[in-house]
Amino acid sequence: MRSANRPMLSLFDFTMIVIGLVIGMGIFRTASDSARAAITPTVFFAAWLFGGVIALCGALTYAEIGSRYPVTGGYYRIFAKAYHPSVAFAINCIILISNAASLAAVALIGSEYLSETIFAKPPSDLMKSLIAMGSILLFYFVNLMGLRMSSKTQNILMSVKIGMILLLITALFFPEHHHTPSVVAEALPVAYTWTDYITSFGGALVAVCFTYGGYQQTINFGDEIRDPRRNLPRGIFIGIMVIIALYLAVSFSYYKVIGFEELKTSKGIAAIVAERIFGPVGRYIFSLLLFFAVLAYVNVILLSNPRVMFAMSEDGILPAIFRKKDEKKDVLTVSLTVYALLSIGILFFLDTFDKILSFTIFLDCIGMAFSAATIFILRKRMKGEDDSQIYKMRLYPLMPILFIAAYVFVAFSIAYDKPATAVTALAVLAAFVGIYFATGKRPLKG
Repeated sequence: MRSANRPMLSLFDFTMIVIGLVIGMGIFRTASDSARAAITPTVFFAAWLFGGVIALCGALTYAEIGSRYPVTGGYYRIFAKAYHPSVAFAINCIILISNAASLAAVALIGSEYLSETIFAKPPSDLMKSLIAMGSILLFYFVNLMGLRMSSKTQNILMSVKIGMILLLITALFFPEHHHTPSVVAEALPVAYTWTDYITSFGGALVAVCFTYGGYQQTINFGDEIRDPRRNLPRGIFIGIMVIIALYLAVSFSYYKVIGFEELKTSKGIAAIVAERIFGPVGRYIFSLLLFFAVLAYVNVILLSNPRVMFAMSEDGILPAIFRKKDEKKDVLTVSLTVYALLSIGILFFLDTFDKILSFTIFLDCIGMAFSAATIFILRKRMKGEDDSQIYKMRLYPLMPILFIAAYVFVAFSIAYDKPATAVTALAVLAAFVGIYFATGKRPLKG
C-alpha cells in the first residue's frame, strides 16, 4: 500500500535517473567496435539510431512491468512471477554473470586509457587485463573495509562524464582538426549484398546495445513516480531522446575527427579526439579523468551486485552463505568476495574487450527477451482487474515485440559471428537449470 507521505519522483527526477542509468563508460570505447562491424558509415549511424529506438521500446515496456509489479528488486523478481522457478533461477544467475562481465569490460576500457598515459608503447592484452584486475581488487578491499561512496561523489562523477561527452561534441566545431578522407579510398567503392548489410548491421548493434544498456532498471520505479501515467512515459521519452542525441553527436564527432576507417582500428578514441583539439596535455588529462570515472563505476557495481546476491539468498535462490555479513562494518563478505572473483575470472578467460562484449551481450539478450516477454503474461493475468493507477504503454504489443525481436536478432548475429561464445553462454544457462534441479532449489517469492 502506497503511503500518502511517501516521497515521489518528479518528472525531472525520473528523467535524470533514466539518463544516469544509460550513460556509462561504453560511449568512450564502443564506437570503435561498432565501426569495425559496420561496412559503411550509413550502417554505423543507423545502428546507433536504431539502438536508441529499441532502448525507448524497452524502457517503456519495463516501465509498465514495474507499474504492474511494483516490488523492490523487480527486475530479478519478475522472472519468478512469470516463469517456472528453474527459469527464474537460471536467468537471474546469468544476469549476475552478465553484470560481472560488464564490470570486467568497463575495467578494461579504463585500463586501455590508463595504458596510454604510462606506457610508451601499446601494452599487451595481458597487461591491460592485469591493470583491470588491479582496479577490481583495489575496490574489493575498499568495500571490504566498509567504506561507501557518497551520492555527492556519484553526482560529481555523472557531471564529469557529461562534461567529457560535451567536450567530445565540441570537436565538431573545429573543422581544422577534422580527418581528411583519402581520395584513393573514395575512388574504390565496394558493392555489398543485402546479406552483407544485414550481417554488418547485426554486428554493429552488439556494441550499440552494450552502450545503451541500463534502461531495464526503470522496472524498479513504476510505483515511485508522481502521476506515473503521465510522467513515466514522458520521463523515459525525454531521457532516451537526450541520450540518442548525445550518442549520435559523439559518434559523429569520432567520425569527423578520426575518420571512419581509422575509427575501426583506433584505441582510446575519446583521448584521440581530446588530443586533436587540446594537444598531448589534453589527451593525458582526458585519459586520467576517464580512468578515475571507471574506478568509481567499478566501486558502484561492487556495492550493488553483492546486495542482489544477498536478496537472492534471502529468497532461497542462492545458498544461505551468501547472506553472511560483517555486522560491524555492514559488509556482505561472501557475496562481495564471490562477485569480485567472478569478475576477475571473466577477465582471465576473456582477456579482450571484444570477447567480453560478445559474451555479455549474448547473456543480456537472453535476460532481456525473457524479462520483456513478462508483459504479455502480466497483462493476461491482470485482465479484468482495476488498472486505473497503472501505466500502460501505447502501441502495445508492437513495442515489446519489436524490442524482443531486436535482441533475438542481436543474439543470432553474435552466434553467427562467434559461435563458440554463443555455445559457452548457452552452456552456462543450461548448467544453471541443471543446478536448480540437482540441488532442489525452492522458488523465488513471486
